[in-house]
Amino acid sequence: MQYGIYYAYWERQWGVNYLKYVEKVKKLGFDILEISCAGLKDLSEAEITELRDCKEKLGIILTGGYGPKPNEDISSEDLSIVKNAFQFWKETFPVLKKLGIHQVGGGLYSCWPADYSKKPDKEGDLLRSIKNMKELAKMAQEYEIELGMEVLNRHEGYLINTVKECLDYVDAVDQENVKIMLDTYHMSMEEDSLEDAVLSAGKKLGHFHIGENNRKLPGQGKMIPWNEIGKALRTIGYTGTVVMEPFVICGGEVGQDIRIWRDLKEDCSEQTLDQEAAESLKFIRRAFEGI
Repeated sequence: MQYGIYYAYWERQWGVNYLKYVEKVKKLGFDILEISCAGLKDLSEAEITELRDCKEKLGIILTGGYGPKPNEDISSEDLSIVKNAFQFWKETFPVLKKLGIHQVGGGLYSCWPADYSKKPDKEGDLLRSIKNMKELAKMAQEYEIELGMEVLNRHEGYLINTVKECLDYVDAVDQENVKIMLDTYHMSMEEDSLEDAVLSAGKKLGHFHIGENNRKLPGQGKMIPWNEIGKALRTIGYTGTVVMEPFVICGGEVGQDIRIWRDLKEDCSEQTLDQEAAESLKFIRRAFEGI
């Protein structure tokens, strides 16, 4: 398995220069830096080249994450919104290819977070999403990109809340590059057994996000059965990407969107966050590799 962390662990704003974090995760011992797809299409060729060269020089893998905006929702009955979604990816996929990014995950099948100000049309949205995801997957395949359908908790989405729903969705789309993406934070709210959920995903698991049930780093809580999850991953022969997605800092766009209303740590200095991320990496390697 290759282990990574999402850059926004250290940030209050979504838009940043990723070069700093490529260098940081290398020093901390990670294999992967996960970045946001937001704004990538606006990068200059010079910026793209600089980021690509930096990650290649340091041997860091980049993965992408994204929560589509309401006007980028492929499940929408509004054809102009669906068209806008495809346009976003039409402009973004080439940049991902240039950066050497082959995995993108998130609630790509809808928008994030869900708009609950109106009654959801789950059945209709699912049918539209599946139909349009078939086409989006074909577009992504041209750029050698795998799409991870993230299973989200009920507060952030309604189309796919459990691994069973995600299995059904992925089977219905029936494209080789459309995979299941699990996240222990969301799973802790929706699954009866986190171990069984991993076993159910099996060979269709393409990407795995990890974090405690309160969004702290793995190993900083007591609710998630990390050793059992690791055993399940070994049972299904998972050798793919594992990315921490902790959020502990209050304030800014990140705190607002993730609903972090207080600092979850007494000391949120960069030095402490670095140290704890490195410790968490050692913890999760032991739990998942069975050593």
